[in-house]
Amino acid sequence: MESTMIFGISPIFALLPLIIYIILAFKDINPVLNVVICVILSAIMTKQPFSGMGDVISSALGSFLGIIGFIIMLGSALGAVLKETGAAEFLIMTLMKKIGIDSEKKAIIASMVTSIVIVALLGTLAGANAIIAPMIIPLVAIIGITPSTMAVVLMGAGITGLFIGPYSPQVVTIMSLTGMSYVEYILQTGLPVALICWITTFVCALGIQKKTRGVYKYELEETVEDNYVPSAGAKRATLAFAISMIALIAYGIYLQSGSSYAILVISITAIVTGLAGGLHPDKLFDVMIAGASRMMWLFIMFVLFTPFIGFVSEAGAFDALVGLIEPLLSSNSKVVVSLVTALTGIFGVGGAAAAQSVVIDSMFKELITSIGMSTGLWSTILLVGSQITSFAYPEADMMGQMGLARSKDLKNMVKFGITITIVTVIYVGIRAVFD
Repeated sequence: MESTMIFGISPIFALLPLIIYIILAFKDINPVLNVVICVILSAIMTKQPFSGMGDVISSALGSFLGIIGFIIMLGSALGAVLKETGAAEFLIMTLMKKIGIDSEKKAIIASMVTSIVIVALLGTLAGANAIIAPMIIPLVAIIGITPSTMAVVLMGAGITGLFIGPYSPQVVTIMSLTGMSYVEYILQTGLPVALICWITTFVCALGIQKKTRGVYKYELEETVEDNYVPSAGAKRATLAFAISMIALIAYGIYLQSGSSYAILVISITAIVTGLAGGLHPDKLFDVMIAGASRMMWLFIMFVLFTPFIGFVSEAGAFDALVGLIEPLLSSNSKVVVSLVTALTGIFGVGGAAAAQSVVIDSMFKELITSIGMSTGLWSTILLVGSQITSFAYPEADMMGQMGLARSKDLKNMVKFGITITIVTVIYVGIRAVFD
């Protein structure tokens, strides 16, 4: 059989572009440029014809990852509409006041709940917490919450909000890869992992607050609105948002709809919310387009990631890699396989979580099927293996949340990330024992 690799080299070398991608993902380089470099390199190494690249990119626009990238853009558009109509501020203020913030513990809980809810609804970590942070920081600063604590809260609560959001990119990705319904996913995977992370985040936040109280503090220029009164438009927009989102999600669960249904949910919700909030249709679509444009880079990155992973996979690189680590997996022990695959995902695959899940699934799906691993355990591994990377390394997500929290305390943030990583990997091992 003729080799698909340049110069007839081993397929394992097709992993070189992926390794370069992982290295560059942790450097200060534009992520789209990173993928462009690696697509070109993988195309050259796997002898892809230059004349066919246009067709490859064209097909990638309608690929699964292309759809996920588009969903992320729409989530950003919805966030912009919520902010423009005042619905975001009304939601945040309502959540914070309902829980109350008259103590450090309540301030941490209120901040966590707010971040979880907004991130889960919008399906974006950076976009949602960017809306939340400026509003809640003045409120919790009065109680004495430190920037170090707030960074942990935004990171831990925000990322785990993505674990349960019905149309967050990671949930849609895992449901599509495993064939699980949302109810199956949330009961077997999303909620258990999120609950473990929430408890760990709360405990770590309390400990870090105790250690950093009096060491770090907020120097605020903004003031708290003691008598915040939402406008009539903000109230209408919030009600319209809640009704349309709940109704469409419930209908989607009833239909057991696929990932493409998320496009309908987010689009309709954004339009209904904007119109109810009093935005003129022209203004509404200007706001939506401006919001979506902030995530254009991620859409392009996901489109390019499709041929990148396709070239690597078609060359047989993933099969060759699994063959190399076969001694670790030869026992066919679900515990061993689970830990190896989860750790490979966390430490061996970098970049966007949805793309990481696709890579992990491409590498190990045949193996986990052969040993009879349950869908629930595999979806847990995909979630941990792709999302916990953000906790394991001080990379873009971690640094971004520190920036939003106005914290420079990297030491405590790294300790928190390592703790989450250890706890979730242990959970995977325990989950595998009872599979």
